[in-house]
Amino acid sequence: PDLTYAATIHHGIDLDAFPYRPDADPDGHVLFFGRIHPDKGAADAIDIARAAERPIVLAGIIQDQEYFESEVRPRLGLDATYIGPVGGSDRALLLGSAAALLHPIAFEEPFGLSVVEAMACGTPVIAYRRGSMPELIEDGVNGFLVDGLDEAVAALGKLDELERKACRVVAEDRFSSARMVAAYVAV
Repeated sequence: PDLTYAATIHHGIDLDAFPYRPDADPDGHVLFFGRIHPDKGAADAIDIARAAERPIVLAGIIQDQEYFESEVRPRLGLDATYIGPVGGSDRALLLGSAAALLHPIAFEEPFGLSVVEAMACGTPVIAYRRGSMPELIEDGVNGFLVDGLDEAVAALGKLDELERKACRVVAEDRFSSARMVAAYVAV
């Protein structure tokens, strides 16, 4: 509290590395993309997708092996696939091909890089209303902010209310690397 506060400057991404994908099937699979750790909610993501009768792909490093073995692995099946870490152009392809990114975090996350990358690809995000998510997601525009599993399931049923192009526009306007650099220069 004694520090002089200058500004909040959100991360910026190279938008060219995350091309807009207008063609993803809105009724297709959903994606969990992040560390496999209780804070990130991989098990919750599977439960949400399954309750909504949607297949889910999970990608990311296993940061908590015990959590993976006790909570995630038992939930895997034909409708829930773990593919491990994904990087480079495969990352953008995976983020852009999903109907939605599920981000059911269990902590006050300071920023969600995969959230912004998904939006850049045109993929809406359904996230628990925690940490920075209300700063990143415009509810009903580029995703939905939800409070728990039931609301997340309901939000998956409303994906047709969102336009993938709107997700890209938000990313371009608010999360480009050029915008970030300009904001730092201004400060």
